[in-house]
Order: sequence, then C-alpha cells, then structure tokens
Amino acid sequence: MLKDVFIGLSQNQLLTAAAKRYGLQLGAQSVVAGTNIEETIQTIRDLNAQGISCTIDNLGEFVAEREEATAAKNKILEAIERIHESGVNAHVSLKPTQLGLDIDYDFCYDNLYEITETASKYKMHINIDMEDYAHVQPSYDLLETLTKEFSNIGTVIQSYFYRAAEDVETHRDLRLRIVKGAYKEPVDVAFQTRQEIDENFIALAQDHLLNGKFTSIATHDHHIIEQLIDFIEANNVSHDRFEFQMLYGFRKELQRELVKRGYKVCVYVPFGDDWYAYFMRRLAERPQNLNLVVKQVFTKKTNTIIGLVAGAYALGRLTAKKRK
Repeated sequence: MLKDVFIGLSQNQLLTAAAKRYGLQLGAQSVVAGTNIEETIQTIRDLNAQGISCTIDNLGEFVAEREEATAAKNKILEAIERIHESGVNAHVSLKPTQLGLDIDYDFCYDNLYEITETASKYKMHINIDMEDYAHVQPSYDLLETLTKEFSNIGTVIQSYFYRAAEDVETHRDLRLRIVKGAYKEPVDVAFQTRQEIDENFIALAQDHLLNGKFTSIATHDHHIIEQLIDFIEANNVSHDRFEFQMLYGFRKELQRELVKRGYKVCVYVPFGDDWYAYFMRRLAERPQNLNLVVKQVFTKKTNTIIGLVAGAYALGRLTAKKRK
C-alpha cells in the first residue's frame, strides 16, 4: 500500500510542478547534486576526494516532444565534455525515454549513438538505465545494436522481473548494474514480495560476479551487502570486477566504511530540476529509504504541499474504489 502511494505521488503533476518551481529551496540538495553540470562537477570532486567514483544522471524521462529529447541529449553531451575536461572520476547513466524512445525508435537510437560515440572518444562508460516493463525490451534492442560498434556501454538488470536471470545470461559480457526495481509492475511479469526480490537480487549478483564482465551491486541494504561480501571473499572475486553502488544522499557512512574496507564504491548522482519523481520512486522501491533522508529533504513548506497532494491522491483512490 505504501509503495502504491509513493508511485502515485511520483506521477502527480501538481507536486512535480511545485518541485520544479521551488527546486533546491525545498531541500532537494540532499538527494540531487545540483540543477546544472557545474554544481554537479563540484559534487563529484567532493565524492572523489573520499575515494568514491560517480555515475551521473540528467534527470528526466518519458519525454513526448522531439525538442525536449534533443535538449536532453545536448545536456548529456555537455556533461560528458565537462567530465572529461575536469578530469573527475565519473561516467554517465541515461534513460532511453528521455532521449525519445516513446517518440520514434530510430530518433532515440541516433541520440544514443551520438552520446555513446562522444563518450567512447574519452574512454568513458555509458550506462543505459532500465525503466518500466513496457520499455525494457526496446531498451535492450537499442543496447544490442550499439554494442556491435561500441564497447563502452552497459545496462541494468532489475531483480523483480522474472526475466532477469535470462537477461543476465544474455548480457554476460557487459558491465551490469543489478538493482531491485522501482516501478509498479503486475504479478504476471514481476515478483511482488520483498523476500522474492531480494533472493533474486542476490542470485543475479552472484551469477554475474562469477561469470560476468563487471558487476555494480546497487543496494543500500547492508544485510545483502554483507552476504555478497562473504560470497566475494569465499570465491576470491577480484575487487577490480565489481563495485557497490548507492544513491547520492543515502547511506553516506556505509559508503565510506566500504571504501575503508578496500571495496570500490560508486555513487549515482542525479542532477537537474526534474528531481521529484525520481525521489518518490526511490521511496517506493524501498520505503525504509524514507528514514535515511527525509529529515534532510523536506522543509515545513514541502511537508504541507505533500500532505495536501497525498490526501487528494488517497481520496481519489478511495472514491475510485467506491465507484467500482
């Protein structure tokens, strides 16, 4: 139920507009590095100084206009250039729907090609993030075509999908980020319980650690992290073949602890003003994340807005059920 509420809130246009209007005044700097690439570069420098690498994400998805997709592509290209010029330790993550997948497949491919080609010149990795189930296969199709020409590209496996084990096998030769999944998906395509998702996450990570190219273990769950560390050490997996990946603003002490223990840590650093839906999905993915940053993120003004919208959303759901 709580997951459904967060997913519903992430799609609320009123609150999304309010977040864009007030931006970092609402305290979003706790989970978003900045509204532009220069602010983000400074954040990356600060993290690099702690021994932490970064992957950056220009926030935005499900774009419906070519002009907006082109603008997103140009912003990503600018980010690649600035990462190269500044010499920071970072690469880029992106979402195909932000680059026009819902507009035209070939248009999206051309945008992705330009980005991957530019990054390839600087030997920079590009990660294609996965979105909801309807976009998974088209995204993998884009990936398959790009990997025929480029070797600097990887993707994401979402452990809540039944198809995830097959996808790990298919993309074994790529750098993979293993995540749990942050969208609401039906029972015919995805596991629904935390236990099932966690168990599959561990199985997928163990498989790729032993047989894959490079594994990004993307979780804040210290129990899973410790279980996988035990597996890694028992199987003598080289520390150069994996990293632990966490979100900017989450579990900072754990990040630093893992670095001290000799493990690679990469932080997923989002930037831009379209931060609200991103944050709500992080809470939907694992509501316990609420306890990690909510006191830093939400001011009294923010709480008032969220309370009003959440109340309206809940009332709408209740009314809809009664009509049925």
